[in-house]
Amino acid sequence: MRIAVRLIYVFLAIIIGYLIGSVRGSGVGFLVGASVIFLELRLGRASGRAILAGAWGLIIGLMVAAAAGFLLSLADVFATHRFAVFGCSMLVFGYLGVAVAVRRCDDVLLGGANRRAAPLARGASVKLLDTSAIIDGRVADVAETKFLEGRVVIPRFVLKELQLVADSSDSLRRARGRRGLDVLARLQNGDDVEVGIEDEDVEDVKEVDAKLVLLAKRRGARVMTTDFNLNRVAQLEGVSVLNLNDLANALRPVVLPGESLTVQIMKKGKELEQGVGYLADGTMVVVQGAANRIGQDLEVVTTSVLQTTAGRMIFADLGED
Repeated sequence: MRIAVRLIYVFLAIIIGYLIGSVRGSGVGFLVGASVIFLELRLGRASGRAILAGAWGLIIGLMVAAAAGFLLSLADVFATHRFAVFGCSMLVFGYLGVAVAVRRCDDVLLGGANRRAAPLARGASVKLLDTSAIIDGRVADVAETKFLEGRVVIPRFVLKELQLVADSSDSLRRARGRRGLDVLARLQNGDDVEVGIEDEDVEDVKEVDAKLVLLAKRRGARVMTTDFNLNRVAQLEGVSVLNLNDLANALRPVVLPGESLTVQIMKKGKELEQGVGYLADGTMVVVQGAANRIGQDLEVVTTSVLQTTAGRMIFADLGED
């Protein structure tokens, strides 16, 4: 439907141009109609902040162009070509005003008085959520504890990916996607952190993770995720990452060798006579000599602690009965 409307618009522009200036006018009408359609497509992809900044840049650029054209027209060399001088000034300074304002939209909208605070507002306080962090759900818990500050942003392309997961034919993926939507609703309904959904996109990039990293790099923002691969890619691109798994590992209580623990043996371990239990935070405890004590709550003594990429493991021996 939209394509048909655009074609009709270009056709009408050609007819109007032909009525005004015959064949040459129809060519001008086609160029004008095609240019308007091109601008409409470009503006449809731009964010509201970029459009507003571009409008301010255009106004400032045209004001500078008018002043420059007037000064140049006073010279004897350009006296006979004042119209051309004004036209060139409008094109040059108008384009530069829009281009610079769109690239520096946050500085333009924040104003000169707050320019020093702009990098903080764009970088340290802005977090871009990816799909894995939303589905994980712990981000809502962190927000409710008041440890998460600043603005949390969900790009539109991340929300679309989450909707695709929620509409999946696979029951497990569908359940994960719907849980992610519930987490977003919980974040938006809470007063603990500012949450926004933005339409800003990264052109010519199809993969969601690549879009997210490039958008964070462009805005100087941080990425919040639980995806190990996205974490590595973002670090290679120089983008700051907030990994919820790293946060969970850092908040686990410190256990030193020689300390006593009470743990329930859940299953046998890989090695002979080993039993495996878990602490309340999910930390695995491997107990030597507890293979035949499954289902029992035992007091054990820590012998060593091993930190791995998957988490932390505690090795222990049976305490005195």
